[in-house]
Amino acid sequence: MKKIYGIGLCIIIGVIAKFTSQYVPLGAVAIAILIGIVVGNSIKLGETFKSGIAFSEKQLLSFAIALMGVNLNYVLLQKLGYKTVGLIIVAMSVTIITAIILGKLLKVDPKLSLLLGIGSGVCGSSAIAATEKIIDAKEEDVGLSIAIVNFLGTIGIFLLPLIGAVILKLSHVNAGILIGNTLQAVGQVTAGAFSISEETGQTATIVKMGRVLMLTPIILVLLFCFKTGNTEQGAKKGVKIKVPLFIIGFILFSFIPTFNLLPEKYIGILSTLSKYSLIVAMAGIGLKIKFASLMQSGKSALLVACLIFLVQIIFSSCLIFFCF
Repeated sequence: MKKIYGIGLCIIIGVIAKFTSQYVPLGAVAIAILIGIVVGNSIKLGETFKSGIAFSEKQLLSFAIALMGVNLNYVLLQKLGYKTVGLIIVAMSVTIITAIILGKLLKVDPKLSLLLGIGSGVCGSSAIAATEKIIDAKEEDVGLSIAIVNFLGTIGIFLLPLIGAVILKLSHVNAGILIGNTLQAVGQVTAGAFSISEETGQTATIVKMGRVLMLTPIILVLLFCFKTGNTEQGAKKGVKIKVPLFIIGFILFSFIPTFNLLPEKYIGILSTLSKYSLIVAMAGIGLKIKFASLMQSGKSALLVACLIFLVQIIFSSCLIFFCF
């Protein structure tokens, strides 16, 4: 019963965030974090709320990530073709590597810069949420990276159609590839691409979903890198990878749409449950973030994210010109 107050507070923030997202193009997940930060820093929450908030930002988050797998249908890769899949993999790899390098050059925490790279390169908030526990990132870094990635994605909704259709004068299909391969969230991709044409919107959506499918290999790579224990003692004993239960659940749930194990109606219900659970969990994370921690690394993190986004746009544009 002690958890009910904290969970209730997170749910209230989540409901407000979802309602606000209809009018503010930041996305409910980012808005939930921002509201949580404001509430957590404005009101002193007593012990009554702590256990419920902790449950929301840990157990509920794990549940949301596991259910997130129902959004992945690997049959889609066949529709993309080898050339487009190659473009997605190369661009995603360059984005993440760029984030790591820029983080070192600008002295940003390595885990924060990695989260910025993953969020920018794969699928925004969902990718950050799915990987933050694997790399053991700080709550402040999770909240900051989600807020920044969503902020830049919102700008990109208006910027990418201008770059693709007006400045570079790309065909509708190639403009869709550019938008789908650079914008961070699915909602941002559809908003930006369909503003050009139906063909651009459909192309961008398929490319973006291809990027979303890359979340599974990214998770597996991170598990290998962060869970093998690179100490001398660990090396002598051999490589051991402990896979969290929520990641196993994530992979298992991805089998449902891939192999048509459930009717579309039930898959939609599970997907919606995952989205709302993620929003509530992010409210819990926001409530535990302090302004002082954000201010310490906020400016440099924003600079890194802007440079990552710039590299994404330039690199994807070059690949489109040479390959398509």
